[in-house]
Amino acid sequence: MKLATGVLAFLALTLGLAGQTPDIEAQVRNATKSDEVTIVHLWAPWCPNCKAELANDRWSGFIHANPDVTVIFVTVWAGEQGDGRALLERYGVGNQPNFKLLMHPNTSRSKGEKLTMFLGQPVSWIPTTWVFRAGTLRYALNYGELHFPMLQQLVRDAQDKWEH
Repeated sequence: MKLATGVLAFLALTLGLAGQTPDIEAQVRNATKSDEVTIVHLWAPWCPNCKAELANDRWSGFIHANPDVTVIFVTVWAGEQGDGRALLERYGVGNQPNFKLLMHPNTSRSKGEKLTMFLGQPVSWIPTTWVFRAGTLRYALNYGELHFPMLQQLVRDAQDKWEH
């Protein structure tokens, strides 16, 4: 009887935790299926280039200026740093209705262990920024700091109707 009770408690705990930890990749993939533009930004709070993108209201200004664009930050390679929410809030990012912050469950920064693929795309550098519309990757900026006027142009281009 004790064993059965222990097994039931273990199953309840396991199922409860599974319900609290959605598959991040599936969640992001579903968001990118929108007919509106979705930006997926892979970043880490310790990364100097990621921090530089936050300065001078770059990301907060972009998110505010594009209310019809969903922006999803996925924290990767974070190690012990956590999801970076406090850093984002310091730069005015996080309270916008079109913004979502997710933490990838693999936080390792160690070679051979860290995340190398996401949404079927290689992840070899952060920050990495992808522009999606209707489930299709329209643009991939895979190496380094963004130039925000260029990102704005890519969003405008992605908003144009493309033949599938």
